[in-house]
Amino acid sequence: MEYATRIQTKLTQALAPTRLRVKDVSHRHAGHAGARPEGETHFDVEVVSAAFEGLNRVARQRLVYDTLRDELAERVHALALKTLTPTEDSAQG
Repeated sequence: MEYATRIQTKLTQALAPTRLRVKDVSHRHAGHAGARPEGETHFDVEVVSAAFEGLNRVARQRLVYDTLRDELAERVHALALKTLTPTEDSAQG
């Protein structure tokens, strides 16, 4: 299974997001630490979930990193995270 799909599946199961976007941006990091020619090492991830209610930014990111522990240990080198509650998301839109 592709890592992007694994990320989507795990975050969906763990956080029941109202919106989830996972984008492979590995091409932007060619030649950098952790980059591989075949990609799937660097991702932009945007998650909107009620699970983030009452959590600060660090706690939200920790929740995502804990959920994706296996992927980070295997191949994924970096995640750029945007974590919002549904209320915060609707305020931005």
